Amino acid sequence: MLAFLNAPVAVAYHVVFALSVFLAPLIGGLATAGAIIVFTLAVRLLLSPLSFAALRGQARITALQPRIGELRARYARQPERLQRELSALYAAEGGGLLAGCLPLLLQLPFFSIVYRLLESATVAGGANVLLAKRLLAAPLGSHWLTGAGPLSLQGLVFLGLFALIAAVCLAVTRVTRNAAPAPATGKLITGALPYLTVVVAAFVPLAAGLYLLTSTAWTAAERAIWRRRTRAVGQVPASMPG
Repeated sequence: MLAFLNAPVAVAYHVVFALSVFLAPLIGGLATAGAIIVFTLAVRLLLSPLSFAALRGQARITALQPRIGELRARYARQPERLQRELSALYAAEGGGLLAGCLPLLLQLPFFSIVYRLLESATVAGGANVLLAKRLLAAPLGSHWLTGAGPLSLQGLVFLGLFALIAAVCLAVTRVTRNAAPAPATGKLITGALPYLTVVVAAFVPLAAGLYLLTSTAWTAAERAIWRRRTRAVGQVPASMPG
């Protein structure tokens, strides 16, 4: 674990543990899994202004693509002039790659903290007791391809998780595809990328898989809300950021 993440991971650990204690009288043995879901939702809610800023930035970049294509065609043999014209265009329209990327980059430390918490066996010098708790037949620290094995009751819990993640990824791809037409290659890439989450979930602890499911579901909801908002003002963006 990177040293600079130790303190925030420890704080996150105590918050999730407190949430599990609070939820225990309500949902019993599912309290720790529920606490992970609630904590992930809280983090995503906190970061939602950055998420929507990224969507706005991506929409601005998308809207500039026809003009960018014209400039590239016009100044194809004048790279220095092309660069100046592109810089002037970005400055005038408030676009540029950072408009869509910077808000996403600012979220990465928060996601890293949550992921580290849910995959690390030790936290703050002690055992990560969250991973010793169970979701039905599977410990939250277990992996699909180890321990009882992929075809056991524990494995069935993972398969259920994979099915839920795949369903959420399908929702993400539908929202993205319906936002606006895209080239065939672009459709293939944007359609396949979300499903990599299922692959990742197959190699991380169950606790981290719950985080992936919850975070991906939040992303789908954000994109649906963004699409509805932009439709309401007649400004549906041509694509969504991943």
